[in-house]
Amino acid sequence: MNDLQGVLLAIVICAYWSYVGALAVRVRRRTRKLAGIVPSQPLEQAMWLLWVPLVLAWMLLPWLATQRSEGPWALPAFARENPYAALRWAGAAVGLLCLALSVTCWRRMGKSWRMSVTPGDETELITTGPYAHVRHPIYALSILLMLCTLLVVPTWPVLLMAAVHVTLMLLKARNEERFLVGVHGAAYERYCRQTGRFLPRLGGPAAGGNPR
Repeated sequence: MNDLQGVLLAIVICAYWSYVGALAVRVRRRTRKLAGIVPSQPLEQAMWLLWVPLVLAWMLLPWLATQRSEGPWALPAFARENPYAALRWAGAAVGLLCLALSVTCWRRMGKSWRMSVTPGDETELITTGPYAHVRHPIYALSILLMLCTLLVVPTWPVLLMAAVHVTLMLLKARNEERFLVGVHGAAYERYCRQTGRFLPRLGGPAAGGNPR
């Protein structure tokens, strides 16, 4: 099937998770342990039971949509016609932008990047770049990339996947904030008051916080 929008988005998603995988390998080689990669908290362990299959589905469903012509995995008829077809191009382009901005955020975090909460591991407080305004820019971009996926592949399986993903991002962000308040105390509380969780808050940049 000739579906350039779907193919572009599928490539972006695979590149996104390939980069995350490379980051995890880098942490493993540097620390020689799985802390920060495999969750140790019961809550995050439970979340991973949904998270791992969700990531696999996220990489698979857009590819299936480019190959199938019928069934729940295939694109609905309206998605192939204008004006919705033009919206799909916009969704794929914004998805590509999400990937580029996520790479910028990952590089800004540097050695402080972790995939999971790591008790006893105090990472650097980073407040420059996007982290001066948003506490979880990587999660915000991940949510936006998922919404782009739903726009490009408007099927019921992707809609269900998007709902689960957004819920997990909210739970993950709140759990990390509770953990970071315990690690950094008043500095992180002040950072939370001066920044938005996923979107910038009106006012000046924050001072003091640890991004995730």
